[in-house]
Amino acid sequence: MKISWWKILCIVLLTYVLLGGLLLEVPRKAILNETIRNIYFHVPMWFGMMALCGCSVYYSIRFLRKPDLLSDIKATSYASTGMLYGILGIVTGAVWANYTWGKPWSNDIKQIGAAIALLIYAAYFVLRNSITDIDKRARVGAVYNIFAFAMLLPALWIIPRMMESLHPGGMGNPGADPRDMDTRMRMIFWPAAVPGFILLGLWISNLITRLRKIEDKNLLHA
Repeated sequence: MKISWWKILCIVLLTYVLLGGLLLEVPRKAILNETIRNIYFHVPMWFGMMALCGCSVYYSIRFLRKPDLLSDIKATSYASTGMLYGILGIVTGAVWANYTWGKPWSNDIKQIGAAIALLIYAAYFVLRNSITDIDKRARVGAVYNIFAFAMLLPALWIIPRMMESLHPGGMGNPGADPRDMDTRMRMIFWPAAVPGFILLGLWISNLITRLRKIEDKNLLHA
């Protein structure tokens, strides 16, 4: 079985993140304490979601320019993995918030923005599943996917940073912003955590695409 170089790199980077993120020293910050290690896992989920949804919208645009079932399959696969990353981002954020804010959900603007982003993408899958015609489903899905991605950036990154927030990076709390990490944490976060989890997302999306191709092929021959 052929293993691509980027898959080996993914395994190496994530192994480094797991070992370094859990075992190496971290700065002792008030309130955060050991929970600051979650930055290696929580924040990359949102970077990964943006990257994967970006790949998804690329294939949607590609489908609209030149209709091809494979492009539609890839667009859906990347969107599925992006949605998974978004859910993991919400969950890891809730666990972190429970320790630092006292409860997992406090209607913080960034939590609300993340929830809105997930609902927008959830509607994408609901819309697709409501259309039985394959060609129409692909066209409508591609158009909506462009809209969903256009809403992702303001929901996750722009609007939350313009308002007061308990979340790091907001107007009132720069706290554990990645830019404020010391050298020890940057050595794990930037070269390993972000590209590592993005590569994992690409790998998962590739597997979903291959599975969908097999399913569609069996459907056509049924």
